[in-house]
Amino acid sequence: MIPLHWHTEPTLLITLLAAGWIFAVCAGPLRRSLDPSASYPRQQAVLFFVGLLITYLTVGSPLDQLGEEFLFSFHMIQHTLLIYALPVIFLFGTPTWLADRILEINLLRQCATKLVHPVIAGSAFTLCFTLWHVPALYEAALHSKRLHILEHWTMFGTALLMWWSILSPSKVLPAKGYGVRMIFISLLMVGQIPVFGYLTFSGEVLYPTYAFAPRLEFFNVSPLDDQILGGVLMKLANMIVSLIVLGTSFYLWAQADRKSVGTGSF
Repeated sequence: MIPLHWHTEPTLLITLLAAGWIFAVCAGPLRRSLDPSASYPRQQAVLFFVGLLITYLTVGSPLDQLGEEFLFSFHMIQHTLLIYALPVIFLFGTPTWLADRILEINLLRQCATKLVHPVIAGSAFTLCFTLWHVPALYEAALHSKRLHILEHWTMFGTALLMWWSILSPSKVLPAKGYGVRMIFISLLMVGQIPVFGYLTFSGEVLYPTYAFAPRLEFFNVSPLDDQILGGVLMKLANMIVSLIVLGTSFYLWAQADRKSVGTGSF
């Protein structure tokens, strides 16, 4: 039986606790000074703190050890949470008045405007996602804790920039139009196909760590099957998320069109 552990590194715990404390202070005691008309964002607070909990479960639970030392597919589950689940939860969990107040800082707004531009954000996300799956970099991250943390932060960070164009909570820096969102997510879906194809159809184990890792009793699959499963899981997650965004954007676009026609004048 391989002992599995939960991470209690001070850096991880302090980061999560600090993020929760900052949100609680801004949504509570400082709320009136940030926006006198803002009420307490109960639902968004729940989402934000659920996001922090899922963040810990993603990078601090035994899932991290399983993905780092034994199973490629479990590492892909971890990456799926980092790029598809957590950014969405945190964006939905951020009140508009808080996002806009932060973006009132001129330098920050100027930088954010450039970084969340679909071309920049989409390119950064696709490049980051692709590079970290190059065998040499992937293996280096598995054997260096600092590099592994950098891998996760850059994946989450570029995914957050990418999602901003679709789910921005801000009026100062809003989401793009429905048509742009649909084109954007379609291009991102196509941009990730080479990685999925490489992982799934290579015919050989690309990462030595998993080739020589002990097989686990509760999930005893061969290293190649594990790699194929990881590629399939990532592709399925990408397709499901992309189709949801495409369908939702098309529906909202049609609804907006119908309203504009209904209120239009001749």
